[in-house]
Amino acid sequence: MAGNSLVRRLWQLCNLLMATFFGLAAAVQVIYLVPAALTLLVGLNPSVTENAVWRSLCDLHSAGCIFGTIALACSLVAYTQGNILHEEEGRELLGLVIITIWMSLCRSSAKNPLGGIHLTAAVLVVLFPFVSWLYIYVNKEMRESWPTHCKTVI
Repeated sequence: MAGNSLVRRLWQLCNLLMATFFGLAAAVQVIYLVPAALTLLVGLNPSVTENAVWRSLCDLHSAGCIFGTIALACSLVAYTQGNILHEEEGRELLGLVIITIWMSLCRSSAKNPLGGIHLTAAVLVVLFPFVSWLYIYVNKEMRESWPTHCKTVI
């Protein structure tokens, strides 16, 4: 039982951290507002994922993100010549992928309590945006090629 409680608390912590990430990202891209709110609700009350309204919003937003991912991926394949993270569309694509993966993890947590591979994936997804931001903040060469509006965000 103690192990199950630890897993539940870790899952809630992961959701609160992702809600923080999505909230910070929403200051730049409005598309992150919905996952920020949905994820915050899961962090505060994990059983909310069984609610029909929560599931409908999650499904609609995930469908839009999948459509956006496909459209941006096609554009990047056609026009990108270098590292996709140096392109604004590449960073947006990565954000859409993170949203889609996280919403999928949240949605699946209603049926089965997360554990094992799902919890490991959740922890890795949580760490990825924060480690990426740290890497970008430290890597001045990467930031030099960005447009002015991106340089002032960090």
